[in-house]
Amino acid sequence: MTGAAGTLKGAEAGANPTQQPGKAISATIAKTHVQGPANKDKVEVKYVPCDNSMPQCVGTRAGCITESGNPNNFDLPVVTQVSVNDGPWQSSARASCGPPRAVTVPGAPGEPPRTVPVQPPPVPTMAQIQTAFRELPFSKPSVSIQPKGNKTLKGLETFYAATWPDDSGLQPGETSKPVKLLSWTIDFRVAAQDYRYDFGDGTTSGWTTSTGGTYPDGDVTHTYKNTGNMDVKVDARLTGQYRVNGGDWQDIATVADLQDEPVDTLEVLGTRTRLTSYTY
Repeated sequence: MTGAAGTLKGAEAGANPTQQPGKAISATIAKTHVQGPANKDKVEVKYVPCDNSMPQCVGTRAGCITESGNPNNFDLPVVTQVSVNDGPWQSSARASCGPPRAVTVPGAPGEPPRTVPVQPPPVPTMAQIQTAFRELPFSKPSVSIQPKGNKTLKGLETFYAATWPDDSGLQPGETSKPVKLLSWTIDFRVAAQDYRYDFGDGTTSGWTTSTGGTYPDGDVTHTYKNTGNMDVKVDARLTGQYRVNGGDWQDIATVADLQDEPVDTLEVLGTRTRLTSYTY
């Protein structure tokens, strides 16, 4: 399947979600009916993952990180919504770090509001979401080289480019199939963070955002000082975004460092050798 923005790939990580995108997650009331405006009122609770359109969510992500003390392992902020007797859903004035274990409902006439215990559904932490991203079935890039034919000359400027295969793995610009994490459905959108070209002679390009290119405009080049066979490859690190239950896209704030990328052998010839297939 050819990669393109929005393409769904990664069957190994995907699961058939029981949660429809955009649908909130319901909690279980510890007591099915509670004393409220009338005896045995019906109270329903649901949780909506925070996104940028909710005024309650402004700054809450940073607050949840502070509360946890660990920027890589914190409860994601949610807004709690309550409905009494099938009435309209009313959102909490503030978001919470993860689903709360109690909600406030109106009291009987002349009585103060009541606090109702709830059994919140299990939701993933940020660390679990980041781990799921790093475990996605990514493609692995290979390096293309000019001059063509995997041969070059000592002292000749050689050009390199990172190329992605046309396979079922995920690569930059593509979106994963939905991944079920506890009670949430997560989508991941993949982006390249950087590349490092290993020239096979003990030197590398260092990490760069460039995918390289061809003669004469390619900006990843190397000139060999010695002859011999060089094992050449490109390392890639990926990052991206995630969204919960079809909500807003948010930065994943982690990196998947790919391993075991393909290695190509480049033969470096002496300057007295003529490259009969020397083409850029």
